[in-house]
Formats: sequence, structure tokens, C-alpha cells
Amino acid sequence: MAVPRPQDSRSPAMPTLYLLPSSAAMAPHILLREIGAPFDLVILDKERGEHKAPEYLKLNPMGRVPTLADGDLVIFESAAICLHLVDTHPDSGLAPPVGTPERARFYQWLIYLTNTVQADMLPYFYPERYAPADDSAHVKAIMADRLMEHFALLDRELEGREHLLGERISAADLYLFMLARWTRHMPRKARDLPNLGPYLARIHARPSVQAVYTAEACEAFY
Repeated sequence: MAVPRPQDSRSPAMPTLYLLPSSAAMAPHILLREIGAPFDLVILDKERGEHKAPEYLKLNPMGRVPTLADGDLVIFESAAICLHLVDTHPDSGLAPPVGTPERARFYQWLIYLTNTVQADMLPYFYPERYAPADDSAHVKAIMADRLMEHFALLDRELEGREHLLGERISAADLYLFMLARWTRHMPRKARDLPNLGPYLARIHARPSVQAVYTAEACEAFY
């Protein structure tokens, strides 16, 4: 696999997002489409191990996705990419202005989503990493309950609101949508909660989300 390298600062390049379909790259992928600026997309083939190929490991030594190459900057971790994108495209309005109380709340929810909700999803999807095989069902049941506690909190936060921060959508909403989508095959789903359900349906209908589904050829939420 020939992984494109970012151009140096003397020759500006469009940002390039490297991803596996239906992965943690979905939030920055949607965000790039919401921003509307040109970008390149490299969809790696998991079956061929392209995310572990030497060329890709030069960009992301963990062999994970997503990775964003933006000029001579290479950055990984989904939330970090989202923060970089809202900072470099402030006119998009996808994060409140720096230094405001609203920006602090934006940080709160984005960090909660990545450090707490997303972290608790790992034992659910990969219980064998955390317990013997014969305990996997028990681990999954525990984590399913914990995840629904997280989504219940978010559901309460959304009562009477269009989005997490109020009327205007932000990158935190796109991150929440990505994580909520991962519950679509769980016994209890985030979309079944009274406030999260309509909220997720609104985000699901956005052209940026539908474009991501098409580009990644991934399973829809509904």
C-alpha cells in the first residue's frame, strides 16, 4: 500500500483523513463535511491490514484510525482531530469561541464523550481484552448497563435543547452521534431514549452524515 505523505509547508495540501469505515473516524469525517472545505479521504482496507502497513505506521505508530495529515502536521486521536479542525476553521461555528463559558462546556462534553463513554465501550466490544473468555458475557452485561447510565445522563442534558450546547450544532454533537450509533446492536439503544431519539434522528438526516454513509459504505443507524 502506498500511503500518501503530507506535503511540506512550502506546498500546502488539502487535509487528508485516513480511516476505516464505521470507526472512530466517523466524527472527524462528518466534521470535515460540515466545515465544507476541500479534503482528501484515504479509506484503509482492514482485511488487508493496511492500518498496520509500514507506510501507515509512519503516520500513526499505533496502527489505529483516524489519522489526519494537514500540511506538514500529522495528528491522530479522534477528539484531537476534531479540536484541531474547529480551531483551524473558526468561521464554521462548530465550536464556541475560545475563552467563553460555552467553550468550556464544549470541552467538558467532548472530553466526557471520549474519555468516559468511548472508553467504556471498549470492554463491551472487546471483553476478551479484560476478562477470561468464559466471563465475556458478564463483562458485556456490566458495560451495557454503564453505557446506558452515560446515555441517560446525556438524554437528561438534552431535555428542551436542540443540541448539547443549545440551539447550534457543534463538533461535540457529531461525536455523540458517532458513539450513540455504536449502540445500534446493543440490547438497549441510545436512540430509544426520549430526548436522544429525536436529537439523533435530526443529526442522522444531515447531508454531511448521509455523505459519510455513502463514502464509507457503512451501515446506517436506522
